[in-house]
Order: sequence, then C-alpha cells, then structure tokens
Amino acid sequence: MELSVVVSTLNDRERLLSCLDALATETPVETELVVVNGPSSDGTTGVVREREDVDVLVEISERNSNVSRNAGFETTTGDVVAFLDAGYAVEPGWYGGLEGAVADGADVVAGPTGEADGTLAETERTRSVAGREVTLFDGGNVAFDRTSLEALDGFDEYIEGDGAVDCAHRASGLGFEVAWERSMTARSDVGADGGRADPDWGTAYRALAYGLGKNYGPRPTVLGRTVGSAIRDGAAGVRGIVAGSATPTGWFSDGVDVVTNAAGGLKDGLRARYADRSTRRNPNGLSVRHDRAVRIYDRR
Repeated sequence: MELSVVVSTLNDRERLLSCLDALATETPVETELVVVNGPSSDGTTGVVREREDVDVLVEISERNSNVSRNAGFETTTGDVVAFLDAGYAVEPGWYGGLEGAVADGADVVAGPTGEADGTLAETERTRSVAGREVTLFDGGNVAFDRTSLEALDGFDEYIEGDGAVDCAHRASGLGFEVAWERSMTARSDVGADGGRADPDWGTAYRALAYGLGKNYGPRPTVLGRTVGSAIRDGAAGVRGIVAGSATPTGWFSDGVDVVTNAAGGLKDGLRARYADRSTRRNPNGLSVRHDRAVRIYDRR
C-alpha cells in the first residue's frame, strides 16, 4: 500500500504539530505527507517548512475544508489517500487498521474520532435513505482508494462545512464498499482547552438539505429528514433554555437560520442534481477548477 496523508489546518499550529508527530511515529517512513494550510495567520507556514517529514505544503486562500481536501488530493501520488484534520492525532493501530481494510478490498476506510479524556466521539453510523444503505464517516479521519476518490471527483466544494456526509451518500450511490475499522482511531485534545465552539446551524442545515436534494431529488424522504432533524435540534434548544444554557432570543435566531438555509440548500441541491446527472452527483468537485492553491512548496 502506497499511502498519502492529507492534513488540513487553519490557525491550529500547536495541534497540527502534535498531529504530524503522531503520523511520523505511527506510519511508515515512506508515507507521503501533504499539509494544506490556509488561510492561517499563526505562523503555520514557517513551522511546517522546517519539518523534514512534510513532503508538500499547499497554501490556499479559502476557509473551506472541502477545498482544502481537494487541493491536497491534487498533489498526492499514493494509491490510498487518507484525510486527517489537524486537530486529530492518530493512535497506535491506525495504520494497521487501514492497511488491513484496504487489503480486504475496501474502497473507503473510516474510523472513530475521540476526545483526550478517552471517550469516542463517533461510532459506526448507517442510514437507510430511499432504499440506499449509507455508512457515514468523519471527513477528518477517512481514507480512500485513489480510483474511488477520482470516480467521486473528490469533495463537493459548494458545502462550506464538512462535506463527508454528502461524500458518503455519493459513495453508496456508486456502490463503493465503506469499511468501519475500530482500530483506525484518531483522537483530539480539544477538551483540554475549554471545549468546542457552538455549532453553526445555518451552515449545517444548508449542507444537509443540499446534499439530500442533490443525491435523492424532490422526494418526501428528503423533506421529512430535514424537518425531523430540525425538530430534534429545536427540542434540544428548548431544553437548553430551561436549563439556563441558552436564551429564547438565540433559539429563535438559530431557528430562522435553519429555515432560511435549509430552503436555500434544498433549492441549490436540486439545481446541482440536474447540473450533474451522472452517478457521481458532484458538479462542484475536483475537476471543475485547478486554481485552489495560492502557493505550493514541494520537496519531493
């Protein structure tokens, strides 16, 4: 297995260094390592260029994880390409789990992500949508057979948040095998510095509605899943108000963002469905443009 690892980072220099140190320890020396940075302002470029284990540094100007992943993939040469968020450090067994799943014929291999306190933030998740079984994965800890990712045309850059859910639906639509490998664990130390930022509900629901509309068309299932998810999150917000951790004004503002962005995402998703009628369903993918990188430092 010839492995390339693409690490995406944005103003996260210290955790990036921990991520790179773990990769250096847990993967073979011949592993190709690509860091996609940007647009960071914390000195990331300098510290990455000083490291001898980074083969390629790609600088981009857009704050979009899907643009970052596509920009990194463009520079890789391995027959298996893994994507790792800079906030995660791979654990012992990560490489072995990936290698074993690839040897067994998996097209996509995903593993859990966890917190520094030992809890796992994600377990295997499957969904049945319009008769299609979909195995979801975290875009910050997943690997693809190169030919599979090329067939998917990378990630959809319309989506501003994590495009992995959309990618999982498209992988299922193309019949690719997604393997869930428990030993392929990556862990974050985010809990050590005060927790996570509040979710951006507007961005999340735009991505959800867009992906469902694009992949499944104007089905009642699409509307039902979007509305059902909004009701569950809204109920959680009400509980937050009762507990004193949220305010009615904030809850109402989030609700307006959800409705507005879900409607816009569904409309754009249906347009995208007819813009790319192929089975890959990706009109905003890798092949659409080649100007993502502002600068590339390649020492191979």
